[in-house]
Amino acid sequence: MGTETKVKYGLPEKIVFCKRCVMSNQRPTSSVEFKHTINTKHRVMNIDAEGICDACRYAQRKEQIDWKSREEQLVKLLDKYRRHDGYYDCVLPGSGGKDSVYASHILKYKYGMHPLTVTWPPIIYTDVGWKNFRNWLYVGGLDNISFNYNAKVHALLTKLAIENLFHPFQPFIIGQKNFPPKIALKYNIPLVFYGENEAEYGNPIADNETSLRDKSYHTMEHLSEVCLGGVSIKELFEKYKLTLNDVLQYLPVQADDFKKNEIQVHYLGYYLKWTPQEAYYYAVEHTGFQANPFRTEGTYSKYNSLDDKIDGLQFYTIYIKFGIGRTTYEASQEIRNKHLTREEGVALVKKFDGEFPERYFKEVMEYIGMKPEHFLKLCDKFRSPHLWEKSGNKWQLKHKVD
Repeated sequence: MGTETKVKYGLPEKIVFCKRCVMSNQRPTSSVEFKHTINTKHRVMNIDAEGICDACRYAQRKEQIDWKSREEQLVKLLDKYRRHDGYYDCVLPGSGGKDSVYASHILKYKYGMHPLTVTWPPIIYTDVGWKNFRNWLYVGGLDNISFNYNAKVHALLTKLAIENLFHPFQPFIIGQKNFPPKIALKYNIPLVFYGENEAEYGNPIADNETSLRDKSYHTMEHLSEVCLGGVSIKELFEKYKLTLNDVLQYLPVQADDFKKNEIQVHYLGYYLKWTPQEAYYYAVEHTGFQANPFRTEGTYSKYNSLDDKIDGLQFYTIYIKFGIGRTTYEASQEIRNKHLTREEGVALVKKFDGEFPERYFKEVMEYIGMKPEHFLKLCDKFRSPHLWEKSGNKWQLKHKVD
């Protein structure tokens, strides 16, 4: 028998926590979304010699940015693309969460743009998520294209993604990323806006201060290189009897089409100072956005990422693989935005991180056709030994933030 790999996923063996927030260097800052293997090396959160992570460095830089100048750049960009013939001039992806509400509403009503909002829907809408989606369009006064994908295929791909990658969101993320550029191409709309700048979460800063026009996840050259749910396209066709029609909506646009039509993709958060809590207040005021009536499992908040019943499971799998739970993500961001102290963040992480998402668990398992006990066995399979140890019958993290 061979020995088990001590460190999985290409993570750093030495675990280091940021001195400003509560994030560790185990956080992947990007993943290869179409890769077949679970052992793909991730770029991970950089924590420098002073013990400060990329996201905290970016938060510090935000305070020094001339936001008036950035807004002037935005206005210049919008003036270039704004139309006066009644047609759409930009595509804005979203599901009616606080961030998409803020981005779409401000583009239309402050800057006079004519956005077409597009939605790759949640796997299973929560009640409050569905209400917020409807309010986004009705109260906010926005046009929308929502793609109702083949639920049977999506359930299969989600199940495969859990079994092969322990990543319930992988098919959703791929579809969500690739859908807006397709709509932009189809309707000949040259500008796509996303909301938050990904540097907010620790993705390398250099990746976020340029147009996304040439980002690889927007384009595809060779179908043979694509995997969904950790399974090659060939195997999906041969073993699972799917067809090209079944998977086409998950696949990126062709690179030549994307470049030929000069589709520009931008983060609104690059031009406007983005604060999630302020986006929440804005959404409440302008569209009647509702928070959860109860605390979201795995964290202390009620208004973040609450539209999909599988959200909690996604955060739980991240906790299993990387030792980082939902509270770590949310508390770190709120520390950077000075809504929490680090001491408060540490206390919240110790109280809520890693809480099992019991509320919708059985419903999600039934939807994807997986036995609950099979999922629980997979949890142990995907734990990295450098993060976890077993004490009696209970798993615990070897290193915790303090």
